Amino acid sequence: MENKLRFYNTLTRKVEQFIPNVDGKVAMYTCGPTVYHFAHIGNLRSYIMEDLLEKTLRYIGYDVKRVMNITDVGHLSSDADTGEDKMLKGAKREHKTVMEIAKFYTDAFFQDCAKLNIKTPDVVEPATNCIPEFIHMIETLLEKGYAYEQGGNIYFDTSKLEEYYVFSNQNEQELLVGVRDDVDEDENKRNKSDFVLWFTKSKFDDQELKWESPWGLGYPGWHIECSCISMKHLGEYMDIHCGGVDNIFPHHTNEIAQSESYLGHKWCNYWFHVHHLNDKSGKMSKSKGDFLTVSLLESKGYDPVVYRMFCLQSHYRKPLEFSYEVLDNMSAAYEKLVKRIGSLQQEGELDQEQYRAYREKFESAICDDLNSSMAITVLYDMLKADISDATKYALAESFDQVLSLNLTTAHAAKAAENQVDAELEKYILSKIEERKAAKKEKDFAKADAIRAELLSQGIVLEDTREGVKWKRA
Repeated sequence: MENKLRFYNTLTRKVEQFIPNVDGKVAMYTCGPTVYHFAHIGNLRSYIMEDLLEKTLRYIGYDVKRVMNITDVGHLSSDADTGEDKMLKGAKREHKTVMEIAKFYTDAFFQDCAKLNIKTPDVVEPATNCIPEFIHMIETLLEKGYAYEQGGNIYFDTSKLEEYYVFSNQNEQELLVGVRDDVDEDENKRNKSDFVLWFTKSKFDDQELKWESPWGLGYPGWHIECSCISMKHLGEYMDIHCGGVDNIFPHHTNEIAQSESYLGHKWCNYWFHVHHLNDKSGKMSKSKGDFLTVSLLESKGYDPVVYRMFCLQSHYRKPLEFSYEVLDNMSAAYEKLVKRIGSLQQEGELDQEQYRAYREKFESAICDDLNSSMAITVLYDMLKADISDATKYALAESFDQVLSLNLTTAHAAKAAENQVDAELEKYILSKIEERKAAKKEKDFAKADAIRAELLSQGIVLEDTREGVKWKRA
């Protein structure tokens, strides 16, 4: 098939035409969440843009198989293999087991994704499902001389590679500055850049999840899981590997080191990275304590899809600064946009020539390094054009296969919601009047029954000096 898509490949540091290993098929992998807390909207920016990439691939005719891991073991609080396991940290915080924490926050993550119209990957695999695969890869790396045992742990030996820092021309010292958190040097390592493949009980006795291995009771390092899970479901050759820019080093660097040493050939051709979302104080991070979540945006009255549009109006390779002022403007623009599309008359003939012309413009924009902002501009231009409403509606429906902004459904859904709210308010006000009459007749039992009836439907009555007021429970 014709290769239209071009995007920035972090491995070659340039925008390249995408050519898959197998014509018409795409093997795609996404680094999934470490499920010890809610995802903040900075995390979710990466997943929105990766979703955009997948949907663009499908839109232009590729058969995509996308795999995502769930990190439910092995990710330490520092990327340099030190500190506490993030899952154990979450379990202690909430006085639950690690697996209870993992299930709760995995469910919460996919609920947030659904609200943002992020498609669930074809395969989602928790790390705890794949212990035998991790052990097998580590055994092979030991046999090939790429790994060593020291102090009860198994380490990957980066000195055995001709090139370790594959993503950058920077030297080792410059890159080590990028490792998050202050770190204690691990004296077991032969080289500073070596990383742990398997921890044993000698290092973390309070670790809740442990498995028998040839090296003792223990658990895997973080980096090994993505290599094994991707190979399990996508085979030895992968087309696209996705993640945030903070995954480039050390996580993705280490994935390439161990995967290509294990396989003996190049593993993945294209690496797609999404830049940070910042607020005025800098990069968003869970370690700061309070952080912005989808639920928090909803509690402030924002439709989560407005946040998706906010992300799509910027380029994935540029830092994006979040503010409520910008989100307010985006919310107003989104409301106008879906109202305009909702007002289109769907009767009449579809102008095939205009349909093809605008679809080509849209494809050209989105295939040019995922220029989603320009793709949305094509949408606005199309709505202003002198073409039939039926053609405009069909194009909006088509574009939304990629944008996923509920373009043709949001206005009708809002109207239906408003109608329900109006009917509900009418009913509540009638019950308030009925209760008022009961109290006047001194029938307090009936008045209390009306209050209880409304409460059972999630409506709370408040008696104030200005009269009775109501709110949702």
